[in-house]
Amino acid sequence: MLLFDHVRLVDPASGLDRPGRLLVEGGRIADLDLPSDAAAPDGATVIDGGGAVLCPGLVDMRASVGEPGHEYRETVASAAEAAVSGGVTTIAVLPNTTPAIDDPALVRLLRARGEETAMVTVLPYGAVTQGCLGETLAELGLLREAGAVAFTDGARAIADTRLMRLALSYARGFNALVMQHPEDPSLAAGGAATEGELATRLGLPGIPAAAEEILVARDLILARLTGGALHFGHVSTAAALELIRQAKQDGLAVTCDTAPPYFDLNETAIGDFRSFAKLSPPLRPESDRLAVVAALADGTIDAIASDHMPRDADDKRLPFAQAASGGVGLATLLAVTLAQVHGGSLSLCAALDLLTARPARILGVEAGRLARGAPADLCLFDPERAWQVQAGRLAGRAQNTPFDGRALEGRVIATFKAGRRVFG
Repeated sequence: MLLFDHVRLVDPASGLDRPGRLLVEGGRIADLDLPSDAAAPDGATVIDGGGAVLCPGLVDMRASVGEPGHEYRETVASAAEAAVSGGVTTIAVLPNTTPAIDDPALVRLLRARGEETAMVTVLPYGAVTQGCLGETLAELGLLREAGAVAFTDGARAIADTRLMRLALSYARGFNALVMQHPEDPSLAAGGAATEGELATRLGLPGIPAAAEEILVARDLILARLTGGALHFGHVSTAAALELIRQAKQDGLAVTCDTAPPYFDLNETAIGDFRSFAKLSPPLRPESDRLAVVAALADGTIDAIASDHMPRDADDKRLPFAQAASGGVGLATLLAVTLAQVHGGSLSLCAALDLLTARPARILGVEAGRLARGAPADLCLFDPERAWQVQAGRLAGRAQNTPFDGRALEGRVIATFKAGRRVFG
């Protein structure tokens, strides 16, 4: 039994934001309305929050782990350590592993690996196509029965229009969504940075920003045709966001997320060929970054995901054009998002909504809320505590952070899974 005292309770799902106390019993939330002068229940361990924020554990709806196949980059266990250091208690993991998560046994394996950590809930995505190769549909029904939370080919776009149509249609029958990496692969092939003046000046092969807009436009048409639920990951351009905004107004079952690099950094972050800032999609011009910030504020973007992509040092220690894309983000997800709160673009409740209740709702899982009977997956953090991101000193195995050297405000004090302290 735990009693959190002197905390600021913030629950975006209900709009709760007030000083209070919270009682945990049996791994679940037992009470949120204990009077301030009431004695602690017998046998309860009292945690004095000192005015810190107590919110639901974060729900990260887009992350990669190296397991199976690339354990030298990261394992489920090391990813869990990174996650809880950033207040994340639920992780939806992408299927583009080796082998790909296109077999029900692998879905069950990843769920079990998450349970073994006793730190996080792991929700595997099932591959849309066999091997995530974009050629033949995987057994979506069997993957769903085994516990796949949704379907995607992860970091690979589903390029074949007919396959994407079939995926949306079949997934609709299982009441599941299809998540797309919105980047036309034929336009992106061989590219390393967003096409434009900076890429030209650095001599880097460019990827036109239109590669994102084109695939978003196509898939919105397919969503209208099939009635399927469609989700776009890490949306990063103004043009794509405007298409999604209009589709929502038209009533389509479409959602999207973005990741912290796309609202906190712009393409100048690669200016000295910093391979840690080579991402997929690539960082964009400042005008697109501002469009992402606006879309967070107006509700066009439904969630913020870490886009965690662990890489080995040798994957990044290459000339920029040859270096692997991707950056880690679990440990910095909350703090970088809070920069939008400190900057006045989002309220604290709105920012946490994008990290908790809304992604949980999209995925259809029991997480992301403070309510009687809900799992006691909790994050206790000080929104004002300053720290600096330092690659090599983050929790977890992989250290390829695009935020290396970034000064941030907002530090996790402790993370709890089912009422058990797993960090801090």
